[in-house]
Amino acid sequence: MPPLRLKVSASAEPPLTGHLPFSDAPGVPDPIEVTSRYLTRGGRPWFPVSGEFHYTRYPAREWEEELLKMKAGGVTAVASYVIWIHHEEAEGRIRFDGDRDLRRFAELCARHGLDLVPRIGPWSHAEVRNGGLPDWLLARALSPRTDDPAYLAPVRTWYEAIAAQLTGLDRVHGGPIVAIQIENELYDRPGHLLTLKRMAQAAGLSAPLWTSTAWGGVRLPPDELLPLYGGYPETFWTEADGGWPDTCRTHYFFTHQRDDEGIGADLRPTTVRGADPTASAARFPWATCELGGGMAVAYHRRPRVDAADVGALGLTKIGCGSVWQGYYMFHGGTNPAGGLTTLQESHATGYPNDLPVRTYDFQAPLGEYGQYRPSYDELRLQHLLLADFGELLAPMESFLPVRRPAGQDDRDTLRWAVRAAEDSGFLFVNNHQPHEELPDHLDTSFTVEFPAGPALTFPSTPVTVPTGAYFCWPLRLDVAGLRLDWATAQPVCTVADEDGRTVLVLAATDGIPVELALDARTLRSVRVPSGQCAPLDGSDDRVLITGLRPGTDALVEVDTAAGERVGLLILDARTARTAYKGVAWGAERLVLADSDSASDSASDSASDSASDSGAGAGAGAGVGVVFDEHARDGQGEVRVHSPAGETSLAVLPAPRRPPVVAGGSVRASRDGLFTRYHLTGDGWTRDPRFGEAGGGGGGGRGEAVVTRAAGPAPEPVTGVQGRASAPVDEHYDTTAAEYAVAVPNGLPLTGTLLRVHWTGDVARAYVGDRLVADQFHSGRAWDIALDRLPAFALRGEGLRLRVLPRAPDARVYVADASAADGAVAAVGRVEWVTTRTWALGEG
Repeated sequence: MPPLRLKVSASAEPPLTGHLPFSDAPGVPDPIEVTSRYLTRGGRPWFPVSGEFHYTRYPAREWEEELLKMKAGGVTAVASYVIWIHHEEAEGRIRFDGDRDLRRFAELCARHGLDLVPRIGPWSHAEVRNGGLPDWLLARALSPRTDDPAYLAPVRTWYEAIAAQLTGLDRVHGGPIVAIQIENELYDRPGHLLTLKRMAQAAGLSAPLWTSTAWGGVRLPPDELLPLYGGYPETFWTEADGGWPDTCRTHYFFTHQRDDEGIGADLRPTTVRGADPTASAARFPWATCELGGGMAVAYHRRPRVDAADVGALGLTKIGCGSVWQGYYMFHGGTNPAGGLTTLQESHATGYPNDLPVRTYDFQAPLGEYGQYRPSYDELRLQHLLLADFGELLAPMESFLPVRRPAGQDDRDTLRWAVRAAEDSGFLFVNNHQPHEELPDHLDTSFTVEFPAGPALTFPSTPVTVPTGAYFCWPLRLDVAGLRLDWATAQPVCTVADEDGRTVLVLAATDGIPVELALDARTLRSVRVPSGQCAPLDGSDDRVLITGLRPGTDALVEVDTAAGERVGLLILDARTARTAYKGVAWGAERLVLADSDSASDSASDSASDSASDSGAGAGAGAGVGVVFDEHARDGQGEVRVHSPAGETSLAVLPAPRRPPVVAGGSVRASRDGLFTRYHLTGDGWTRDPRFGEAGGGGGGGRGEAVVTRAAGPAPEPVTGVQGRASAPVDEHYDTTAAEYAVAVPNGLPLTGTLLRVHWTGDVARAYVGDRLVADQFHSGRAWDIALDRLPAFALRGEGLRLRVLPRAPDARVYVADASAADGAVAAVGRVEWVTTRTWALGEG
């Protein structure tokens, strides 16, 4: 089969600069600017990664650790709605205390080097009651989301309250706020958006970037707001019987179409269209704020999002030309209880979707209680690439092959693109999409023609692109003076080893042999651990390395022509998804985190939270790492969160002395190029923040005792737009099956989840009469964090689980594999999953 071909054209004109009224604070050391193609910071191309995390949906005592998890996952900017109804449920009583402490949240971002993007509304949506507008506001005679003076007056007060909380945290004072979003999904009132921006500025809010969501044919005030786009793998807001929406399907193709006309289409007419999208593309870079890190579950439609769905979408958007990867949600949460009403989106508040009362897990990479999901590993692998190579990628334009899929139903044509500039670039391939498996592509090779420099045809032997694979390959990548013409493995990051050598780490793709092509003119010698090293096609200009077996010992050592030493380390796909990079024990290090013996609970954590489809999903068995440079009086420490009994870290470069862990011991061994540290003992007892000292062990099977059998399923009821409505409260009191779950003595509450495997339609958990958790059945296990519950009552009364069956004629979509489970309301098994936190200080 002949190679697939793509021609990179020379840019006709340089990007526009200085054409937009976005300016940073005077005198900041790293000023942010916007060109028509990418953003810059400190005069260098900048590729931010933002992740949504709603502080009012998470306990304040845990914010810092969760922010560090996000940072370790490659997030550089935290986005968060400032949800009005969460702060001012009762008129005149604006609260910024406890879990509403916006200032503390912003200061924690600043402390750990994270940028902040407050999304200040006033209308947020966020699946919140009234879209975040308080009930008392809507009870007045006014027109919300317009320039009605009766509406603008309380909005002004609200903006002034936000500004007072963020005083001194703008860029001019060295603060973290890099952007502020105005409103949300307002598609047809550009004048009102401009009014809100001017009001926010008058209130004292300041940022170099002012943004707006831009999907759905939006009309924005010219050049006043940076348009941000989105794209989700699935939807909860479409019809139960509508199938997989085409607007989701398109995100698994390489295109230059930025808009997603499907996001929020249930709340706006789809016939409204704004300005020509090509005009926006000529003036603004392709930036995103809502790439789907998961998807919420509504009563009538319950999508299930797998790790590969999230990973393939994210990588495809980079190949399409994104220069800002922004995820919604990156971290799940729980709706506040509300003092006057429940606070979820529902038919009762005029929305077309009924959402759970409490849970806002969103199937996110970090779950409702901070659980690590396989999608976190998939995205972290991409973010490691952006951290080290984003400066190269950001200015590169996206180019598409002439031969590409004929339409959205074309599953036979390989999907690929190239980001390139002059004579180098990155090739992107996606062979995964949800619901419909894409075929293997046999005998695949590529030819890429560059405007400067000869064409590349690679690999030397055609390969099979397996079903489900998605990856990025480097083309003429410079590594400390060594030119890597191509590699059939994805760049992960660079790191210096113990000898000061620059090591490029690459991730193999399962099913594709690793091949490295080195420009012979940039090297003096090559040492290969296995395989073969020979000129390609009889030419002395290139050295081809094949036959490598990926792993921690698959190191190719190169002495460059300039006298530098370079290593090329190829990890297997699974191991690469355990990789973290951060400052640890005084130096930047690469860390591989895995359980020495993954427990059943750890495996369930990965597979039940998101499917194991996709290469390497769940590789770390739920093990996570954070780098805290401020711990131990500024000496720093590495914390490892693990549900497994024994955990290990492989570190490169190794510290001079083995790290020390309180409450446990460390044993060192060699693992290829890495030093591996095995952690044993009760590490989680070290600190009350992360475990109850002296609490004993955790984990294992629990017991759910039936105290009431289920009655008949509630009769289906429809609400807004004729969609199925969730059962009302009284059904849980009268016809739900009820189970009692006792908490064993000695089980630590902190760090322990109750994992419930159940069938039925909807379920709720109570401690006494207090609703503490809920879930709509979608085939996923149900996690409940014990440390979120009233400890005294929990120890005494335990939990009560109430489960309702679903009527056979209910108009509800559930993923095929789980659809039949709705008729029987039953708890199958429950188990306790305790996550230990090991804190490793410098030895």
